[in-house]
Amino acid sequence: MQVGMTLPVMEPDLWADEGTLEAWARATDEGPFSSVCFGERVAFDNPETLTLLGAVAAWTRRVRIATTVVVPQLHDPVLLAKALATGDRLSGGRLSVGLGVGGREEDYRAAGADPATQTIRELADRAAVLRAVWRGEHDTGSVRRVGPPPAQDGGPELLVGTMGPRTIRNAAGWADGLAGVTLDLDTAGVGRLFDLARTAWADAGRPAPRLTTSFWFALEETSDGDPRAQVHRHLRHYMNWLPAGLVDAMAPVTGFAGTGRQLVETLRRFADLGTDEVQLIPTGSDVAQAHRVAELVATAPAG
Repeated sequence: MQVGMTLPVMEPDLWADEGTLEAWARATDEGPFSSVCFGERVAFDNPETLTLLGAVAAWTRRVRIATTVVVPQLHDPVLLAKALATGDRLSGGRLSVGLGVGGREEDYRAAGADPATQTIRELADRAAVLRAVWRGEHDTGSVRRVGPPPAQDGGPELLVGTMGPRTIRNAAGWADGLAGVTLDLDTAGVGRLFDLARTAWADAGRPAPRLTTSFWFALEETSDGDPRAQVHRHLRHYMNWLPAGLVDAMAPVTGFAGTGRQLVETLRRFADLGTDEVQLIPTGSDVAQAHRVAELVATAPAG
């Protein structure tokens, strides 16, 4: 099983040091990680995803770059295809694209997008446009086709961001796999979703899906001895669209909070499910977290 690392793009103190994102990207690239990941929000103080994609492509040489996830309904699909193809070119064909409908209507409003398009059907339609543009088959009536062509033949893999059985079944016809997330580290539940995906892809006559999941983490060694409090602070900031009381109720059982040894054991449980990759999501901006997890993965690999 591979282990990816997410950049701390949703942290409130991200911009206190302008070098934070570059330091995390380089630490991930130089470590034993398989991918460097980041997701999209609009009505928030995180960096714009497609701009960040270009920077991460320049900061790294080895790891795959994974968007977890981009919401195509927030973008013009042809311009999104062009931006992602450019990112794939700049990274030398290292891009993996997670797509999702997004969980926040406020992002749709902020982007001037129609909330009525927040559906899996619209997501599939937008994914089809991306692939058509990348194949040079999307006719815009222009003299030349929209380019550049992506570095990867046919374009980057498209993974569907979801935790729901219905979305998994609907995505089997177009997605290459899952860009999942688990809130409570319920490996049995994740395993059931993975089994459902394997069956749905087989029924659709598709190759076996790529199965990835992610979860928030805080380590005892890098959180002043209180990793659960670090997770709680992060959730209070990130989940700002939810009532604070609900977030407080979720915090004790959301994500991972513990020692490095316990994290390794958690990763092993996901490896036992046949997970292709776990993408860890930090709950603080200190790059020491990436270095510590790199040590753990290098000395006690999860699978």
